[in-house]
Amino acid sequence: MVKHIILWTLKSELSEEEKAQIKRGIKEGLESLVGQVPGLIAATVHIDGRLATSNCDVMLDSTLESPEALAAYAHHPAHVAIADTRVRPYTAQRTCLDFLTEE
Repeated sequence: MVKHIILWTLKSELSEEEKAQIKRGIKEGLESLVGQVPGLIAATVHIDGRLATSNCDVMLDSTLESPEALAAYAHHPAHVAIADTRVRPYTAQRTCLDFLTEE
């Protein structure tokens, strides 16, 4: 299996109210992909409980069946649509960590 972890920092010009709404949209959109995208086993978007020591705003913790499933996920139309409408327009920075796991 593959863990696909993404950390995003939202654009600084967004108000706190806008950021809260955007975070909810990211969470709803990405978590809805489970069952739509073949090979995507789980997706949890963390938007609450952020401590002041954090330097990012949103975290995606997802599990996919294989490296091939991860590659297909990246180009799946449902994923691209959510990324293009709910994520990319509002994020200033993205950090990714993909790794194989025995889970």
